[in-house]
Amino acid sequence: MITRNSQTTLQRLAQGFPVVAITGPRQSGKTTLAKATFPNKPYLSFEDPDVRALAEADPRRLLARYADGAILDEVQRVPELFSYLQTYVDKHMQPGMFILTGSQQFGLLSGISQSLAGRVGMVQLLPLALSELSRVALLPGGVDELLCKGCYPALYDRNLAPADWFAGYVSTYVERDVRQLINVRNLSAFQRFLKMCAARSGQLLNLSSLANDCGITHNTAAAWISVLEASYIIHLLRPHHRNFNKRLIKSPKLYFCDVGLAAWLLGIHKPEEVAFHAMRGSLFETMVVAEFLKRCWHDGKLSNLYFWRDSSGLEIDLVLEQGERLIPIEIKSGTTIAADFTANLKKWQQLSGTTEQLTWLIHGGDQRFDSGTIQLLPWRELELVG
Repeated sequence: MITRNSQTTLQRLAQGFPVVAITGPRQSGKTTLAKATFPNKPYLSFEDPDVRALAEADPRRLLARYADGAILDEVQRVPELFSYLQTYVDKHMQPGMFILTGSQQFGLLSGISQSLAGRVGMVQLLPLALSELSRVALLPGGVDELLCKGCYPALYDRNLAPADWFAGYVSTYVERDVRQLINVRNLSAFQRFLKMCAARSGQLLNLSSLANDCGITHNTAAAWISVLEASYIIHLLRPHHRNFNKRLIKSPKLYFCDVGLAAWLLGIHKPEEVAFHAMRGSLFETMVVAEFLKRCWHDGKLSNLYFWRDSSGLEIDLVLEQGERLIPIEIKSGTTIAADFTANLKKWQQLSGTTEQLTWLIHGGDQRFDSGTIQLLPWRELELVG
């Protein structure tokens, strides 16, 4: 097993909360992480019909069987259990009793907010981070291979071609989750919608344009976007609200949470197909944004990530908010550093009055460069930002 950065986060949360929840996309490693972090706890999966039937018929009896707590996998499948969990943990008040996992924000988070608010520490687990792959020497040798393969654990612990695995992943998990959450009458329209979203990864979200291109209504597009976000397939990056005397863009940007899935949906099946693809820059940006999102979520924190763009087109790809301090980051997929790569960062410094503050540029090459207040880092070293 690849040791996950979230393991120390879970151990920390389990010292203060009676319940710890792990949520994230399917196949991101939630169950493996829970078992590895809490090896002495009994494990129950509510995907098992017998276990689910017992929980639905007699939840008190089920919880009484596990007086010292347990790992409850895919607990959103039995929503009525949350109220009984509340009563049980309030009575015993022991830290780290129950570990909950779930793959859908709608089910797990609604149950937590209604019945377990204030009693749960939360970790949102995305696929493997570059730092996790690097520790065990599994990080792909080139950036194009990474953009094609993505970071789902199954692709690193089994001999699987990404194209084969993603085909099964979409049909087995993504489409099933969608059918559970909303009534999709036209599955082919949803499949087309998913591919259109991949073609827009790294772009401003325009629901009207997306709906028109897919032949669906605006309301349907909005509902499907919500489902994809709830299932951790996409992430909507919000614009930062700080105004430097410019009119700001208010629409979010759409990103896939795993670049390999986006690449597969675009029809990219081999690393050599990435090199000259029109979406290569957007895929590289998607990968970098996902890595920073992992840094927040795997540490049990809310996202502090934004982008910044004014009406004249000046944009900073990523802005990290740390209290009153904003850290601007530009993302360029090129391996050769062009003179204009740092232009937007320099304009940001002037507009914000932070000409002495350190800013960052993540690029697709292998060398690190120091350009005064602008640090240029290769993609392998992006964890140094901050």
